[in-house]
Amino acid sequence: MRYDAVIFDLDGTLIDTESQAFEAGKRAFDEMGLTLTEALFHQLVGRDVDSGYTLIRQWFGDVDRDRLEARWVAHAQTLQSQGIPIKPGARELIAHLEQLNWPKAICTSSQRDSARRKMGHSGLTAHFDLVITADDVEHRKPSPTPYLLTAARLDVRPDRVLVFEDSETGAEAAYRAGMTVVQVPDLVAASGQFAHHVAQDLMAGAQWAGIL
Repeated sequence: MRYDAVIFDLDGTLIDTESQAFEAGKRAFDEMGLTLTEALFHQLVGRDVDSGYTLIRQWFGDVDRDRLEARWVAHAQTLQSQGIPIKPGARELIAHLEQLNWPKAICTSSQRDSARRKMGHSGLTAHFDLVITADDVEHRKPSPTPYLLTAARLDVRPDRVLVFEDSETGAEAAYRAGMTVVQVPDLVAASGQFAHHVAQDLMAGAQWAGIL
């Protein structure tokens, strides 16, 4: 096989949190007298919190970051506590990799507590021993640093890693790390600029990569 490990993004790739995040964001923005448009939200997808707020300030000027974040997180947690849907094919692909005893990990732009909470609500915790989050790196996606760190922790060469991503930001990070990138778009269409293959779903991407 041409791969020694598989790394997954979390939000929008393994779990369907993006639609919940948009709804939670709309509620939080409304409470502050602002409007979260789909256009702005699509630009936020895949970004870490700091770069996201830089973009929000470009749209709205000085915004009370702490208040907005608190309201957004509160609404997101309420929605997530009701359950987080798994993306099509995710459970089947994870089970297949576990049968093969392949190393696998998650590399996410979410902060550690948020990532662990979402994994718990979606039933993924038991399937991943290694989870690299925004708290683990100084330079976040689209920097290749998070993916390079994940490969190092797995003790595999970057060019022997297969990555599944949904966002342009995440795909760029993995591509710049020298990994093979399968992009499965969620809410935002993929340009394909940073993907070796754009797939309709995870299982189709795995078939293209030859791991099924």
